[in-house]
Amino acid sequence: MSRRAVVRLAAAVIGMAALVAAPASVLAQAQTFETKAEQAILIDFESNTVLFEKNADKLFAPASLAKMMTIAVVFDQIKAGKLTLEQDFTISEHAWRTGGAPSRTSSMFAPINSRATVNDLIQGICVQSANDGAIAIAEGIAGTELAFSEMMNKKARDIGMTKSVFRNPTGLPDPDQKITAREYAKLAAYIIANHPDLYKVYSQREFTYNKIRQQNRNPLLNDGIGADGFKTGYIKESGYNIVGSAVQGGQRLIAVMGGMKSEKERAEESRKLLEWGFRSFEQITLYKAGESPGDAKVFGGATATVPLVGEKALTLLVPRGNRDKLRAHVIYRGPVKAPIEKGAQIGKLQVLRGDSVIQEKPLYAAEAVGLGPMHSRAMDAAYESVVRFVRETVGLK
Repeated sequence: MSRRAVVRLAAAVIGMAALVAAPASVLAQAQTFETKAEQAILIDFESNTVLFEKNADKLFAPASLAKMMTIAVVFDQIKAGKLTLEQDFTISEHAWRTGGAPSRTSSMFAPINSRATVNDLIQGICVQSANDGAIAIAEGIAGTELAFSEMMNKKARDIGMTKSVFRNPTGLPDPDQKITAREYAKLAAYIIANHPDLYKVYSQREFTYNKIRQQNRNPLLNDGIGADGFKTGYIKESGYNIVGSAVQGGQRLIAVMGGMKSEKERAEESRKLLEWGFRSFEQITLYKAGESPGDAKVFGGATATVPLVGEKALTLLVPRGNRDKLRAHVIYRGPVKAPIEKGAQIGKLQVLRGDSVIQEKPLYAAEAVGLGPMHSRAMDAAYESVVRFVRETVGLK
């Protein structure tokens, strides 16, 4: 610990310190939750904290949940300027027979050999779970479903989904097509974070195409719990599945559940999990963007200290009634020698539970500090010599 200064945050800030990104087993000590779902996970979007999980890494068939990865690829193409909402693609005979009216699966009922805009296809996929729309957009982008599935798998790996495998853009049965609840929570968070405007289509309550009006299949949108997405799915192999996201009081939760026995059970279990999450945990902002949680002492500088800031606001999540059980410290090696550039990493913020560090965030100089006058630097040098001598004599090397 030679030359390490540990500066405790102000008491008011310490009192707000809270648990972030800790394992679900720690976070869920305050309360327990049981679900009929075979697989489930609940995460806090802002902190990526797991609030509840059950068989979250077990592979299962996604059914129409696969269309979320289809949409992730489409949204990325739009963001990159490779695709526009006004472009149109042909509803091929394959798309019509495999996912349209003759298929007796979820469909937007696009006529064979007609052309549909990307905007309409997105609405068909997100609102109506249209298999014909998913095939048409996949063929329009990549030529074939197989080629598009390769894009889906690449995107999955790019965002850290190492287990999930995609074989088609629809989720229609394929023995090799599998996902996990944990990785699908990651996919949901990716879509929300990277495409907040396009994501809004998932909250659309209905869509009319080819003079046929259909309601959004997501039951959470009608429950009054702040839900604004995502997707449902059913396949005999894995039962009734759902990905849902809701916002209350500025806090967003994402739930992924699979293996339920009926539409009714799916609606009830997903609503209960989200309600439990909002009821059992609370968000606290330790410091806002641009706010300083502490200062570092400067050696030989024009100022005696430099304020420290994080990259962004630090939002913390705790079980209700537990915010006073943790501590926070600013840690840096100091005094920090001038000159100091604005944005230079100086130290870190640690959040602790008992003796365990449960969160660390880097801290940076909020402003530049130039060299001080000669006499000031001489005084700092003399002070540092005394401090170093004291540290060495008491064994704090």
